[in-house]
Parts: sequence; C-alpha cells; structure tokens
Amino acid sequence: MALNAWLLWLSNMLLDSIGQLAFKAAAGKEHPSNGLDYWWFVARQPFIHLGVACYLVEFVLWLAFLSIVPLSEGVILGSINIVTLMLGGHFLFGERLTSWRVAGMAFVAFGVSLVGIN
Repeated sequence: MALNAWLLWLSNMLLDSIGQLAFKAAAGKEHPSNGLDYWWFVARQPFIHLGVACYLVEFVLWLAFLSIVPLSEGVILGSINIVTLMLGGHFLFGERLTSWRVAGMAFVAFGVSLVGIN
C-alpha cells in the first residue's frame, strides 16, 4: 500500500475508534430512564458531539481511502477497529477481555496484517 493509503487508513482507524468510544461515553452516563428524556440527555452530552464530528471527518477520509485501494482490501483493513475498540472498552470502561475475546482480537489482527502486507 502506498504511504497516502497508510496515512488515510491510520487516520480513519483513529477517528472511528475515538467516535465509537465517545458514543459509548455519552450513552453510558447516568441518565433519565424515560424514552424521550434519554435522547435529549444524550444529545446534550459533549461526547456525542465529539463522536459525530469524528464520524463526519472519518466519512470523508474513508471515501478517500476507498478511492485508492480495492474495496476487498479496504473493508478488511477497516475491521482492525474491532481490536482497537475492544482495547479501548477495556481500558476506558472496564469491560472484560476474556480469553475468547483476546483470541478473536488476535485472529482479526492476524487477518488484517495478511491483507496489509499484500
């Protein structure tokens, strides 16, 4: 892969991970349990705004990335976010990393590396 493809991929991975973790932070706060009250509460959380901003920029970068790599490679390379999100969930939110999850992350990382070195 060319250097610009690598930079787009890394930027995309970073923005997607930050966006997903920001959404989790916004949704995981103490909130009213009523339906509409919950959505108004979430809409006012700074983390939801961060997540949306990351997704908007990521959308543009993802389009740029897919314009220079084959779709089959791009989608598989994008799946590395599974690993970054599981690690982020563990370190930021105390989510469990079971041996099965770690094995799954290793398989995903191995598969992505196989596609990336091609």
